[in-house]
Amino acid sequence: MQLAYYFDQTRCTGCYTCTVACKDWHDVPAGPASWMRVTAIEKGKYPNPFLAYLASPCFHCAEPACVPACPVNAITKRKEDGIVVVDREKCLGKDECQLCLEACSYKVPQFGAEENAKMQKCDFCLDRWAEGKQPICVAGCPMRALDAGPIEEMQAKYGQAREAEGFAYAEDLKPSVVFKPKFHKK
Repeated sequence: MQLAYYFDQTRCTGCYTCTVACKDWHDVPAGPASWMRVTAIEKGKYPNPFLAYLASPCFHCAEPACVPACPVNAITKRKEDGIVVVDREKCLGKDECQLCLEACSYKVPQFGAEENAKMQKCDFCLDRWAEGKQPICVAGCPMRALDAGPIEEMQAKYGQAREAEGFAYAEDLKPSVVFKPKFHKK
């Protein structure tokens, strides 16, 4: 089984509740590390302006580039659910390595502001998932723009869209995400 996220780009208002809920739930201190990032995408000009948002957790790729890039095997992909996890104790830290960040097309690996910060990233809220609960970003989204579950379920429920405004699907990585995109019409 491969767990995946669903993101409805047409519903997201850029409120950042998913980001704040994630930081709060995982005790990620204020600063540069954010396990769920929201990016505003602005295009066009008067009289046809365009605004969309892209929520970016770890996409728990089927073939994650970060796993083989780590020289100390601190990053692994769980066989039972496809979640990519990091053992922060093994990580060499941002001052000595950052190969995972360089390898990731989506810039998912995050590092705090502290000296030689260890890599951290979305873990699909493993603690919540084990209790049968949705990741905190999904539970917290007031617009219900996020969902999560087995990729087959997400595709059956929401379709097969793998690209969205601001996101390009990498065939070699196979990110585990389904979209309802909001594309800019020229």
